[in-house]
Amino acid sequence: MLVDTGANVTLVRTDLAQKLKENFINTAHNISLKTATGEKAKIHGKLYSAIECGSRKFQHRIYVAAITDPCILSLDFLQKFNFTVDLQKNEIRTGGEEIPLFSASAEYSKLCYVLAKEKKILPARSECLIQGVPEVSGKFRYNVTDFPSQVSQKGVLVAATLVDLKREAIPVRDLNLDNKPKTASTKELLLLRVSQWWISLLVLKNFRITTSPVILGES
Repeated sequence: MLVDTGANVTLVRTDLAQKLKENFINTAHNISLKTATGEKAKIHGKLYSAIECGSRKFQHRIYVAAITDPCILSLDFLQKFNFTVDLQKNEIRTGGEEIPLFSASAEYSKLCYVLAKEKKILPARSECLIQGVPEVSGKFRYNVTDFPSQVSQKGVLVAATLVDLKREAIPVRDLNLDNKPKTASTKELLLLRVSQWWISLLVLKNFRITTSPVILGES
């Protein structure tokens, strides 16, 4: 399960949703969502299920879509149940309980550069999402992004995030602080530097979706 504070709705992969089909509610066929890479993913329906986080269960609406991750826990869930995300300690907290997200060891730290997949104009004083590709395939799959100081000196900030280098495109969130547009070229190592870590995803252990009755009237 992926915890994504940039996502607006909580999602579950279609094949996993079939195991909870007694709670499945069909939605209109023309509904889709825009992914972090700019692509569209069709929404097949929604579920009202209990999400088990640590020792507690939370009833929540989950949309069903053809996504890569088993489940994406998004901002709507975190805000509704007053979760606090602590990236320094790699954990989220609610009700006094600390739930680890992942563990990382700097012992395996290594650098890998990410290039812009195509030329992109960053409008003045705006935030946008750019598709990046790793320059060289890394040893580890999951990586924590960082960006060189010379990038921020140019007036561009890059959001730090957990990325999957096995994916065809890596979403990179850029913020242009300058009053003039900037160009992200495919020939420049402009976007970010990826510090590669040996990451053990504890999310799969600490989060689980369980079958529960449909709660009528929940929106």
